[in-house]
Amino acid sequence: MASSKEYLDFILEQLSELEEITYRAMMGEYIIYYRGKIVGGIYDNRLLVKPVKSAVSLMPDAVYESPYEGAKEMLPVDDVDSKDFLTGLFNAMYDELPAPKKKK
Repeated sequence: MASSKEYLDFILEQLSELEEITYRAMMGEYIIYYRGKIVGGIYDNRLLVKPVKSAVSLMPDAVYESPYEGAKEMLPVDDVDSKDFLTGLFNAMYDELPAPKKKK
């Protein structure tokens, strides 16, 4: 099941206080970037983020989920209704996220 543009728009609105939030559509889903780094994505209308230490500590009860078959497991974000939580989560994760790969 592909994610809806409406859900993407909702998540982008929740993250609107952060600068440099971008996304890229990929096979019916959306990859979410924060200041050029991949934070996670929207898969089947679920916001999933990379399981870096800060994300795990902010969401200790989250159960890892695979965004699609064969993918690395990620953490689902249940508290998408809280702008403050999402903003804090993305800010906490930023320094732990890998730098973008150089294009050849």
